[in-house]
Amino acid sequence: MAIGATKANILALILGQSLRVAAAGIATGILAAILLTSFLSSLLYGVAATDPLTFSAVGALLLAITAVASCIPAWRAAQIHPTKSLRVD
Repeated sequence: MAIGATKANILALILGQSLRVAAAGIATGILAAILLTSFLSSLLYGVAATDPLTFSAVGALLLAITAVASCIPAWRAAQIHPTKSLRVD
């Protein structure tokens, strides 16, 4: 903010970083789950081990939870006054 960023820019930056990390984790988890389908099939009842609806629903749910969890830190970061952030105690 001290060099021209708006509050919306700060919010977008923090939420974007959080969602990128979550998306990378979800992609890694889905790949691991697909690779371990032989083990997973014995633990699942009524759902195929590679059910795309289940994978996409869980991924979307995790992204939504990440977005909600990141809102408070992003909002707090956007509320910091630029001169306070430049001062060193």
